[in-house]
Amino acid sequence: MSRPHIDPRQFLKRLPLFADLSSEQLDMVAAATTELHVPRSQVIFKRGDPCHGFHTVIYGNVKLCFVSSQGDEKVIELVGAGQSFGEALMFMDRDYIVQAETLADCMLLHIGKAAIYNEIERNPSFSRRMLAGMSRRLHGLISDVEALSLRSGSQRIVGYLLKDEPEEGGEITLAVSKKMIASRLNLTPEYFSRVLHDMADRGMVNVAGRTIRILDIERLRAYEG
Repeated sequence: MSRPHIDPRQFLKRLPLFADLSSEQLDMVAAATTELHVPRSQVIFKRGDPCHGFHTVIYGNVKLCFVSSQGDEKVIELVGAGQSFGEALMFMDRDYIVQAETLADCMLLHIGKAAIYNEIERNPSFSRRMLAGMSRRLHGLISDVEALSLRSGSQRIVGYLLKDEPEEGGEITLAVSKKMIASRLNLTPEYFSRVLHDMADRGMVNVAGRTIRILDIERLRAYEG
């Protein structure tokens, strides 16, 4: 059975990047938007594929990764609902340098670069918002380099668990597998699981599958396994 056609404007206007566009401007961007329904474990694009725009995630999760000739992969970024990917390469007119693969059934919107270029020329506030989004991405990448270079493995795990500032007693639901998060943090899955178990044994967290409850946030912040 085919899916009903959706109006991309209903999704675009919920995204911070497009929130302040007029109806006319939103119509122009929507006209250059392609709706994609991609099942789990499907490659969206490979390294070397041409970049004709950028993607935004409506629901689901996408991993960006490097894949070696032997099939080994290193996860670079995990992208969830409301986030986007591919903007920088779109502006640089370069081919993709990573592979994108779905981690769950996803709905994506692909926005063609011609519409973005036109809106940048017409709308200074849109340009500022686009720059702000890319600056946040750059800041995040710099923070990642700092974490991988200067923090221990256990500190990286604590940082990941506390990145959304959960409260004591609050629950964190991992959107992707522990193996995927370990790769993102440049750790082995075995080390990641061992640290979580140690935290649980010390009464800092409770781990039930992908759900982690914070039991002692102050001790967790000071943890060094």
